[in-house]
Amino acid sequence: MGSVLSQLGLECGRKEVKEEERHLRANDREFNLSYEYADNAIKTSKYNIFTFLPLNLFEQFQRLANAYFLFLLCLQLIPEISSLSWFTTVVPLVLVLSMTMAKDGSDDINRHRCDRQVNNRKVEVLIDGELRSEKWMDVQVGDIIKLENNQFVTVRLEVSAEGQRNILKCCTVPEPLCPCVGEVRCEPPNNRLDKFTGTLTLKGEMYSLDNERVLLRGCTLRNTQWCFGLVVFGGPDTKLMQNCGKTTLKRTSIDRLMNVLVLSIFGFLAIMCLILAVGNGIWEYQEGSKFAAFLPKQEGVNAPFSAFLTFWSYVIILNTVVPISLYVSVEIIRLGNSFYIDWDRKMYYPKSDTPAEARTTTLNEELGQIKYIFSDKTGTLTQNIMTFNKCSINGKSYGEDTRNKIKTEKVDFSWNNLADPKFCFHDHSLVEVVREGNPEVQAFFRLLALCHTVMPEEKKEGELYYQAQSPDEGALVTAARNFGFVFRSRTPESITVVEMGELVTYELLAVLDFNNVRKRMSVIVRSPEGKLTLYCKGADTIIFERLNPSCSKLKEYAGDGLRTLALAYKDIDPEYMEEWKLRHHEASTAMDEREEKLDALYEEIEKGLLLLGSTAVEDKLQDGVPQTIEQLSKADIKIWVLTGDKQETAENIGYSCNMLREEMTEVFIVSGLFCLLKTETVADEPVDGEYAMVINGHSLVRTRTLKDMEMELLRTACMCQTVICCRVTPLQKAQVVELVKKYKQAITLAIGDGANDVSMIKAAHIGVGISGQEGMQAVLSSDFSFAQFRYLQRLLLVHGRWSYLRMCKFLRYFFYKNFTFTFVHFWYGFFCGFSAQTVYDEWFITLYNLVYTALPVLALSLFDQDVNDRWSFQYPKLYAPGQLNQYFSKRAFVYTVLHSGYSSLVLFFIPWAAMYDTVRDDGKDIVDYQSFALLAQTCLLIAVSIQLGLDTHYWTSVNQFFLWGSLCVYFAVIFTMYSNGMFLIFTSSFPFIGTARNSLNQPNVWLTMLLTSILCVLPVVAYRFLRILLWPTINDKVRYKVRQDKVLPPVPRRVQARRVSTRRSGYAFSHAQGYGDLVTSGRFLRWTPKSRLALFSQTDSPLAQTHIGDTATKSCWA
Repeated sequence: MGSVLSQLGLECGRKEVKEEERHLRANDREFNLSYEYADNAIKTSKYNIFTFLPLNLFEQFQRLANAYFLFLLCLQLIPEISSLSWFTTVVPLVLVLSMTMAKDGSDDINRHRCDRQVNNRKVEVLIDGELRSEKWMDVQVGDIIKLENNQFVTVRLEVSAEGQRNILKCCTVPEPLCPCVGEVRCEPPNNRLDKFTGTLTLKGEMYSLDNERVLLRGCTLRNTQWCFGLVVFGGPDTKLMQNCGKTTLKRTSIDRLMNVLVLSIFGFLAIMCLILAVGNGIWEYQEGSKFAAFLPKQEGVNAPFSAFLTFWSYVIILNTVVPISLYVSVEIIRLGNSFYIDWDRKMYYPKSDTPAEARTTTLNEELGQIKYIFSDKTGTLTQNIMTFNKCSINGKSYGEDTRNKIKTEKVDFSWNNLADPKFCFHDHSLVEVVREGNPEVQAFFRLLALCHTVMPEEKKEGELYYQAQSPDEGALVTAARNFGFVFRSRTPESITVVEMGELVTYELLAVLDFNNVRKRMSVIVRSPEGKLTLYCKGADTIIFERLNPSCSKLKEYAGDGLRTLALAYKDIDPEYMEEWKLRHHEASTAMDEREEKLDALYEEIEKGLLLLGSTAVEDKLQDGVPQTIEQLSKADIKIWVLTGDKQETAENIGYSCNMLREEMTEVFIVSGLFCLLKTETVADEPVDGEYAMVINGHSLVRTRTLKDMEMELLRTACMCQTVICCRVTPLQKAQVVELVKKYKQAITLAIGDGANDVSMIKAAHIGVGISGQEGMQAVLSSDFSFAQFRYLQRLLLVHGRWSYLRMCKFLRYFFYKNFTFTFVHFWYGFFCGFSAQTVYDEWFITLYNLVYTALPVLALSLFDQDVNDRWSFQYPKLYAPGQLNQYFSKRAFVYTVLHSGYSSLVLFFIPWAAMYDTVRDDGKDIVDYQSFALLAQTCLLIAVSIQLGLDTHYWTSVNQFFLWGSLCVYFAVIFTMYSNGMFLIFTSSFPFIGTARNSLNQPNVWLTMLLTSILCVLPVVAYRFLRILLWPTINDKVRYKVRQDKVLPPVPRRVQARRVSTRRSGYAFSHAQGYGDLVTSGRFLRWTPKSRLALFSQTDSPLAQTHIGDTATKSCWA
């Protein structure tokens, strides 16, 4: 029975026991199965064929509107209460449920397809002494599997620490296909990607296991022909599945406002029903006895009880005030606007063949309300493509002076057969010094050729390709290659270099890896002559411990906006090295405080370094960054740059990007807390002049420990046009975003391109990922993605603004037409003895929201625009109303309700007065209820259609077709349903026989329609005329200018190239956690991007200077 329920996706009374420690034996399934570890089958789907209908309905009825309409349906089954047929509620409810069910079903089918694709992958498993091909889903914990070179462990195509399946390497070259008798004890399944603790007992000896000896599912085996691994975790116990907790669903401010409004509508509905119920009680008490002769009361029904029943009857009749179709319509609109982003060729980047992608469809309109942008620097504002520009060796500077406009001839490297032909350098003197055999210069490039974790690949003789951990490393190793020190190959124990044509192999003794705390890396090598040397490179603030002639050159390079790096070395005594290696082995095998002990040993041996020189690597800005930042600033969007680089770097990038300008009133440099004074100034209060702030991570740490100081920092920063935070960690980036979200009523956006930006992207209201040189981690965590920072202005100023404008128009019109429809019912209650009789035909009530008014408002919400994209760029101030919530708010909702109240008065009392005590022109028939109902509903539909036309600024053929088509469908339906044939077939369902034919041939009916239409739209037209005349908004002014010019606007002026700032600046060493342990272990990993066919031809925007954005590689595990 339990297995049956498990197949159905249900669990019955099964209590999970928390796993304290994992114990397994290699290749012993019987032993491992006794622990009931999870198998390797992956399940990300929610439903199966048996559970889909009940579970999906259960989820949908958890929504308040759906549950409310189900409650109404139950009320309609009570004859004493219901005055409407059941289909008036069932038809819209079933349609809404069906559309949502179809969407959920389609999504789950895709998840099932991805699950099958992953679970059915083949892998070789060692069983009974032989390798057998098994599906991934059949692999068990404790199995030994074989991986071959370039074999994908899972569907992910990149080497990533975000994998799902852990494979423990237990031996490098095991005995051929012999069973391994090792036992592993390790930590239980968890979501820690950076840590693994365990022990391996093999042949009586115990070995320490850590994260460096674990391969995560999602990796690709590289530079190794094959390896065997032991399965430790499978299926839901793997790291990715442990990290796949429920993603926090981001809600827009409009979503939150709608939830409040819907609750308010429920209260308003209750008040209306209560008023009508009280009226019914009074009417029954005073007038009811007069009608008892032909409307006999049931026994026991008195005035109070009649009022009670009438209350519930009006709850049914006035149900249209609660928008059941609102949420479905909103999802359709958001989906359509998301497609516009995906299809936008002006956000397509042809160089990498990446269009823009809306990775979520729920946040489009919030793109039109952004107030704060938090941006990374490297790879986001810059290209993250490094070129070796200058260097300083033994106090002498080499390289072209960027401030000298005279271009020198490129250096000819034809003398070096292994040189990279793409490498450019403009100082011939450096080549001459190298070829002359200068020992300091050769030691400089020898360090660059040895101190790194680059992986070489030589497909043909002499054609070297370097796979570098960071662009910095690749640029430095390539520079050494061209100057005669060619890194050729490596093994876990050696590095082979071609030095000026001579092949030299160094013994690699240790790699002291880079991390964010050390900010440096070192290697210890033994030369063929037996000399021990430590080579170190890192951030100048870390390497520089004493004055040196290179110091002044570092400042000079920083002023040019170059990334500086200091190089140093140290000769090591062999006896000391032997003793240090023993202590290093003890620290590396310690079970407790392993990392702290290793850091202490590294700190010890890296003292007393001798400075060799420094390097300067150039990382240019992306195209269009200054123009984009200028446009966004004109839209009153504040931009904060959060970077891990040093203060000088932050200042330099600020001036290069136009965020900091010489004409600014003041630029505050916060290196401590002393400039933050107590102030009572409100953050959003206008200030005289333009201010900017540059603050470092140390100051942020200190402010977060003091609540008052944190608030003062926020107040001061919010009064600045630009804020740059330097030397901040990934966690601090997220904390800055959270600080603004917590204390400011503003929408935030974070944009980045690397794994260190993921926390910031997730913390912001909207996260944008750039697919660049640092992988896809940021893209996979983002809500929107593209390839270049400059596309951000189009995303916000065009797509965001239009989405917000369309959504607000939709909501205002949706509430207007529904409240107007309902209020007519309310007024009619006072003229029908509060009897809960409907003023409209039941079929009109059923089709009003589903057919007659559905498509026109959708066309408005998908195609409308106040001005085109060119004018949106020309006048960035058009973006301001979204930041201030001017288009839809509680106040706008109240105005909409008042407008509906006025329209309903006109739509009820004008037809009522026109039809009261009248007869046909021929005097044959007196006007009846059915004729009045037809006139009222026709006037209503015409009035709301005219209102829709007034709200439409941009007419398309689709708008015209839907608007006129809906009116035509209405008249076709009433003539059909009110015909003799329908009455004869369905007598009880179509009682309005001949009403349309007899009423619509009367002139007074059409004159009444004309009069009600004029009276409904007259106040709207008058108000808009006076507003444009006396209080024009920025939209009114721009639209007037568009009509006046009748031509395309001029291309926005390009920002003139700024002079090179002489302010001191510099770049820190920009690596992530290093690969030193990986290099020495022999497990070489690298990632090769998957090529794809071009989607579009290159298309450039003459206004925004944009090519077209980025599409992230889609994953089954999204």
